[in-house]
Amino acid sequence: MPQPVQTPPSPSSAEPQSIYRHSAFLSFMASRLLAVFATQVQAVVVAWQVYDLTRSPMALAYVGLAQFLPMLVLLLPAGDLIDRFARKPILATSWAVGAVCSALLWWLSGHGAAGVGGIYAVLVLFGCSRAFSGPALQSLLPQIVAREQLAQAIAANSMIMRSASIGGPFLGGVLYAIGGGQLTYAVCCACLVLGTALLVWLVPVKFASPPAPVQGTMFDRFGAGIRFIRTRPIILGTISLDLFAVLLGGVIALLPIYAHEVLHVGPQGLGALRSAMAIGEVSAGLYLSLHPFNRKVGRTMFLAVAVFGLANLVFSLSTVFAVSFIALMIAGAADMVSVYIRGALVQFSTPDHMRGRVNAVNMLFIGSSNELGEFRAGTSAAWAGAVPAAVLGGVCTLAVVGLWSRIFPTLRDVDKFEEAARQGDQ
Repeated sequence: MPQPVQTPPSPSSAEPQSIYRHSAFLSFMASRLLAVFATQVQAVVVAWQVYDLTRSPMALAYVGLAQFLPMLVLLLPAGDLIDRFARKPILATSWAVGAVCSALLWWLSGHGAAGVGGIYAVLVLFGCSRAFSGPALQSLLPQIVAREQLAQAIAANSMIMRSASIGGPFLGGVLYAIGGGQLTYAVCCACLVLGTALLVWLVPVKFASPPAPVQGTMFDRFGAGIRFIRTRPIILGTISLDLFAVLLGGVIALLPIYAHEVLHVGPQGLGALRSAMAIGEVSAGLYLSLHPFNRKVGRTMFLAVAVFGLANLVFSLSTVFAVSFIALMIAGAADMVSVYIRGALVQFSTPDHMRGRVNAVNMLFIGSSNELGEFRAGTSAAWAGAVPAAVLGGVCTLAVVGLWSRIFPTLRDVDKFEEAARQGDQ
């Protein structure tokens, strides 16, 4: 009796391939890992070198200001440019400019205190390059991986980048101790050059849409991007939820006070507390990259932000180091879940020709929430004390979750990532 012929499953019904077997994505991640590593190492070494040469705390403030101001000014026009032209050449050019900056810092490191002014000028140029690289990175990823793998790619991307931001400063300190600024800046330059080469030669762009016809001035086009965000409750709710949750609930700026005055653990304990949230983020990111989910994503994001607020509230009231450490780990894991869903919702809700402008606004909101959140925490602690300031931040985060769930029911009720685009016009 002849055996029945078994029909192989159709490609449409097959499970999506693991993102870690996607050669283009792995090449993209390798190039970005090199760039992030160089950026993190350079940030630590520049701050150390400038302070070592000047012994002035204000000099450190100028280091941050020299990089932040050009990013603030150029992020919006950068978003417009990224939507009008191919994104990979823009990203490669920005990294190449970063490599030039590292080479200039290498040259200036031999000039002693006389080179501090030049260092600030180079940092301004470096800030300009980062204004383009940030939105270009976020907008390029959906052009490299298929739509069904995008959420998994975002989780893997967030986890790997967070790992690099943890290890980069440590390795930067080691390199500086071994060979000073010249060795460290040479390594940064080499990493950026290699990252640019990997991006150009090994990362194909397979899912790019043709750019939309150019209409109006740059201000008209960016105004269209702002109107797009304002009329899409999923995007507006997602971005603003992150802004206010981090702005009101972040406790990172208060960790030195807690380590010294509440937990009495000294500088080693402070280092452990700063790493606790990162451990939670990396652990959750690794799990999500291997086991992505795509059900009840809206409610899960609100739940994750609520857990973030509750964990920070537990930390703010704790006087036991182990409890504080675990609370920060949970806060970090919850934040990574929120990042995973938020990133995917924004990408799925945004057409390819609009991603540069939307991601520029998103980056501006994220940067503002981090910087202003630290300012809010510091001023609140100076006014009312560290513990009341931290407690108030956790309570405010929970209040934002409750309020946003009522203001943005479309965001709250979205089930799958694919529904975000269909619900965007509601």
